[in-house]
Amino acid sequence: MSMNGTISRTTIALGLLTAAMSAASCGDTSQGKSPSILQIDSLVAASGADPGKSNGTLASDVVTLVTQTVGTESVKVPTIYEDIATAGLKFMIKDMGNPGGEASPTKNNNIVVNRYRVAYKRADGRNVQGVDVPYAFDGAVTATIDDSGKLVSFALVRIQAKQEQPLKALAGGGGRVAIATIADVTFYGHDMAGNPVQQTGSISINFADWGDPE
Repeated sequence: MSMNGTISRTTIALGLLTAAMSAASCGDTSQGKSPSILQIDSLVAASGADPGKSNGTLASDVVTLVTQTVGTESVKVPTIYEDIATAGLKFMIKDMGNPGGEASPTKNNNIVVNRYRVAYKRADGRNVQGVDVPYAFDGAVTATIDDSGKLVSFALVRIQAKQEQPLKALAGGGGRVAIATIADVTFYGHDMAGNPVQQTGSISINFADWGDPE
């Protein structure tokens, strides 16, 4: 983005306050025939431009000016980063037993997660992919979830999404100022007996040409 087009985080945050709340959804806890229920304990994300700062709401920068040295001069180079999220996953068993005789999970209750899907939506109902929100996508992720839980990292906003509409129009103030969305993230897998399991969590994403990190 141009230096004159830099948008402060404070300015945009005020305009997006009503859509900035993130939530982790328990989804359908029936989980089909599996005796295990996949749980999403946490869902946070960090901008690829500033990966050390994870939050429950993602401020996704559509293009970042990165300082590089060309010859003897420092120049600002427009750069696009993927945004990464981390989910805290664990499971619980459906049949907890009776008071005084609670059941304990076994290795058969472990869940193997092997795929996820990200779909974006807006609170105003304008959800045409490639026009109002980025395209939904599927990704691969492999993790075995035992009763101690596990953190799983994955791409929440792909680099190609920032090169397509509607995010492309945000770069340099070339169109809209910001787009506030909710990303629904669904994890798919199976327990050790092969029974399918899935669970959905949600996180707010505010897309804009944010001010670049120092």
